[in-house]
Amino acid sequence: MIRPLFAALAAAATVVLSPLCQGALAADNEPRIIDGIAAIVNGDIITYSQVRGLSAPRERLLRTQYHGEELDKQIQAARSAALQDLIDRQLIVQSFHKEKFELPEHFVEERINDIIREDFGGDRNTFIKTLQAQNYSLTEFKKMEMDKIIVSAMRSKNVKPVTTVSPTKVIEYYKQHRAEFTAKEQVKLRLIMIPTRAVEGNTTAQKAIAEEILGKLADGAPFDRMAQMYSEDATRDSGGDWGWVERKTLAPPLEKVAFNLPPGRVSHVIELGPNFYIMKVEEKRGGDTPSFAKLRPEIEKKLMQEESQRQQEIWLAGLRQKAYIQKF
Repeated sequence: MIRPLFAALAAAATVVLSPLCQGALAADNEPRIIDGIAAIVNGDIITYSQVRGLSAPRERLLRTQYHGEELDKQIQAARSAALQDLIDRQLIVQSFHKEKFELPEHFVEERINDIIREDFGGDRNTFIKTLQAQNYSLTEFKKMEMDKIIVSAMRSKNVKPVTTVSPTKVIEYYKQHRAEFTAKEQVKLRLIMIPTRAVEGNTTAQKAIAEEILGKLADGAPFDRMAQMYSEDATRDSGGDWGWVERKTLAPPLEKVAFNLPPGRVSHVIELGPNFYIMKVEEKRGGDTPSFAKLRPEIEKKLMQEESQRQQEIWLAGLRQKAYIQKF
């Protein structure tokens, strides 16, 4: 007898992606290894090839981001996560059968037909050849799709959708994470650097030059032209243009002056270490935090997702606690 999971199965059948279009069945271009047992879940076996098949897309991305020992570490973590995911899926499928639910055969057949139509233009022969190229039989593929539908339906049954969140929690989250929502404060900066030449005993003369430059700027001389003529900073040729600068880029005394200057204003002569500096802030941006009203929908969505994830983890933890699981 088919128990009342039918509606959830119907919904699940429409949202599961095929591994053929995900590319999840094929591992990276690594040497083939002899398959073996990665884990046993209440007597059901999970193989290394299943783990590799699931982690392959993630591994391809990691190979573009890491190298050497760090790559090995990241790949190991990806495979560990894939194994845990497969264990959880197996526990869910076992729970489905233990509760004596049934999946009508036509659900799987309809799913296969959708895949053939959407991913292979309705060409069943191409679909079969693709399965064969990936060393899967049609029976094995149907079993995989069936398990996916079951997992999705069981999650829908056991993890109730979260549709509301406490207004107090939303407000508290906003207060505690203001820094995350605040755009980085930046200034568009030009700079002139004049060495003090203190070792040569020329500090007074060099400061006089810096003050003279400041006077010319006050009389309307273009800052970029003054930088090209006098600055000994690496940005001299570009008129002292430092572009957009974030906080903690400059030395603290320079940062303090730069971020307190109104746009269009020029600083006084600043002596710091072996140099004198004159700065001009052309523009400012960032530093603003969006209002609570604007961020509220985003925060509510995030908190609902976190609560849903928490409920799912509680459910899975219960399944794991009752199971015999051995990893190899």
